[in-house]
Amino acid sequence: MNKFAALIIDDEPDIRTLIAMTLQRMDLDCYQAANVSEALALLDQRPYHFCITDMKLPDGNGLDLIGVCNNRFPDMPVAMITAYGNMELAVNALKSGAFDVVAKPLDTERLRDLVKAALRLTKVPANIENIPSGDGLLGHSPGMRDLKAKIHKVARTQAPVFIQGESGTGKELVARLIHHQSARMDQPFVAVNCGAIPRDLMESEFFGHSKGSFTGASNDKAGFFRAADGGTLFLDEVAELPLDMQAKLLRAIQEKSVRSVGAELEAPVDVRILCASHRDLGELVQAEQFRQDLYFRLNVIQIDVPRLAERREDIPMLISHFVSKYSGEWGMPEITLDADAREALLHYDFPGNVRELENILQRAVTLAEGDSISLPDLNLNKPRSATPEQKTEQRIETNNLEAYLENIERTAITQALEATRWNKTAAAEKLGISFRALRYRCKKLGID
Repeated sequence: MNKFAALIIDDEPDIRTLIAMTLQRMDLDCYQAANVSEALALLDQRPYHFCITDMKLPDGNGLDLIGVCNNRFPDMPVAMITAYGNMELAVNALKSGAFDVVAKPLDTERLRDLVKAALRLTKVPANIENIPSGDGLLGHSPGMRDLKAKIHKVARTQAPVFIQGESGTGKELVARLIHHQSARMDQPFVAVNCGAIPRDLMESEFFGHSKGSFTGASNDKAGFFRAADGGTLFLDEVAELPLDMQAKLLRAIQEKSVRSVGAELEAPVDVRILCASHRDLGELVQAEQFRQDLYFRLNVIQIDVPRLAERREDIPMLISHFVSKYSGEWGMPEITLDADAREALLHYDFPGNVRELENILQRAVTLAEGDSISLPDLNLNKPRSATPEQKTEQRIETNNLEAYLENIERTAITQALEATRWNKTAAAEKLGISFRALRYRCKKLGID
């Protein structure tokens, strides 16, 4: 079997030699270039499995070279060497498609880890259509093809990714796909719902704690960062983090280390951060509800997940998938949708996106009589906007104050539960009431 080949581009002979010696100990064939012209000539001669280039070269710069390599050799990871502490340059390199960034002076152990990770990308399928998508990313609409292509592209870097999209569009599925197509595919994927963690437990949950560090800490706990060490940490609904926790998260990302509650020393961690929110982080930064420095750290690359209503041509495929999925799970015979039911779904707005479609069809498969789903089985909730006159009539007709207030309370509780994925502890904190009070209200209002 042919050995892996690496191309090293730097105008300093000592740097090239140090990198070559490090990679040769990893059994790589190394080829060296002192400038862009020499590099382009070598790239024409043979394929390479890895490339590392300095930013400043005598006849050009590394960013331009990354662009050339991405266009001509999209499967070859390219790492960039930068001066220590030049965060802006590192971000630009990652946005340009660099696999990762190495700071000077070079840390050979860090370099070896980076190269090992880059070479693992040879296991990733080259054809994105052959990669399993999961329930929420089924479809061949232009929006989905564009999304899958972006996932495949950003997965081949170590850059932080911010996933923007409405609730129910499949943001966690996007994060999982990025992880499973990345160099970290064999390492842990840890998903965290930031809106579901009680505020007083956040530091312990993220960074861990030592036994006896506080009342109830009966054992050591690793925390999310150390649990994801070597892999990917997905922060869902990151906008829900309070500002003090945002500052601690920023420091962990910058220093690549965490200190457990009650510990004296910090522990190094190597995690790739992916995050998501249904809220616009840029607007929250303007409103001073989200730290700007953390925003720039997290939003190196942004992926927008389309609403289901924006890709209606995918709805028939999703219908077939979910109906087949639930009828098969429950051992039911093959079931279909009648014309009216199918037509209603094709024109429904789906405010809850793919998750709502799945829930509708799961319920319909359960309730359907015989081998066909009819329109009543779907139980679609189509809110109609009322005119001001109609709203006034509705208020006048609602003579029962208790019923009116219960309706408002039911809406607020349901929204809080949905925002926290039905975590009652987190929902109670969000509503500013106790867990016991929330449980009582849920029972009283019939919220299951």
